[in-house]
Amino acid sequence: MGTAQSKETLAQAFVAFAVEAGVLRFGEFRTKAGRLSPYFFNSALFDDGAKLMRLAEFYARRLLASGLPFDMLYGPAYKGITLAAAGAIELARLGRNVPFAHNRKEAKAHGEGGTLVGAPLRGRVVIVDDVITDGASKRESVEIIRAAGAEPAAVLIALDRMERGGTDAQLTAHSAVEEFERAEGIPVLAIATLADLLQYLDSGADTALSAHRPAVLAYRQRYGTTTT
Repeated sequence: MGTAQSKETLAQAFVAFAVEAGVLRFGEFRTKAGRLSPYFFNSALFDDGAKLMRLAEFYARRLLASGLPFDMLYGPAYKGITLAAAGAIELARLGRNVPFAHNRKEAKAHGEGGTLVGAPLRGRVVIVDDVITDGASKRESVEIIRAAGAEPAAVLIALDRMERGGTDAQLTAHSAVEEFERAEGIPVLAIATLADLLQYLDSGADTALSAHRPAVLAYRQRYGTTTT
């Protein structure tokens, strides 16, 4: 992976990697909201050292390419813990050594105590996670960071589904990512989006998957936002 890549190039490389790793799959999948989705992104399948190392590259390069000023990383329990730690390692490898921290689900009564682990929350903090579903854990992270006197600078995720919530009869006006940005005033940086996924299917890079494009496009037209 080159040291300097455009957001679009990085996104296309990430989609290809997610497909190759079996993390991004196509077919029929029931979502948490009860919808029948033509694709499924399961970040838990980045489940060995080689996959995690490459995943960390994408996180670090997306963050650096954004030009966003930041001082440290924060990973919400549980998936965010691994992602923030791996991202900090990759940033250090790229010459940007920053501290990281994460929370516990339950406060520890012995030792150092509390719910926070790692470096003290200071300066401009980037929250690292896999996706934003309803935004609850990210809002909690924002509260924790602000309570410590630090500034939540951004949320960094792997995939933005660009999908509106609500019921089929009454969809929300905005996606979970858009709602979070509007409510908190904090940018969300995604390595790739549903638009990038459609572009990958359009490219013919994987002809076996091209047959899934009409279903993915129809799903976006039904549930997606108009944001590109």
